[in-house]
Amino acid sequence: MDREEVMAAIPHRDPFLFVDEIVEVTDAQIVCRKTFTGAEAFFQGHYPDFPLVPGVLLCEAALQTGAVFLKKRMETAEKTFEGKMPVVAKMTDIRFRQTVRPGDTVEITDVLEDAYANAFQMAGTVTVNGKMAAKLKFTVMMVEKTNE
Repeated sequence: MDREEVMAAIPHRDPFLFVDEIVEVTDAQIVCRKTFTGAEAFFQGHYPDFPLVPGVLLCEAALQTGAVFLKKRMETAEKTFEGKMPVVAKMTDIRFRQTVRPGDTVEITDVLEDAYANAFQMAGTVTVNGKMAAKLKFTVMMVEKTNE
């Protein structure tokens, strides 16, 4: 499933969209991919002589993947969250193991660990070349969209 389907699922857009394609979705997990081309603006300053994808952006890719998962899950769920959007409530157990460089493609796997009325606990893993680059646990809550 391509980038258009990703953009139909979540409100993120360039330059802050960190999911290129959906590889697989099940009831319990989602797998997505993102290729960092080297043209992204953050590489100019992080770090100019040895460009790296910032770890916080690897976390953001996992969070966006989780948002895509929730949108897909809501499409088939009895209970809908119309008028609501996913917002990160908590991140824990964040670990970084491998660097991600320009030209690398990461695979992001998010697993649903628990679900409450309007909150979802997930675990995300970002891999590059088959090795773990980052992992984290996070909670997403569905909140009302307001203009306040």
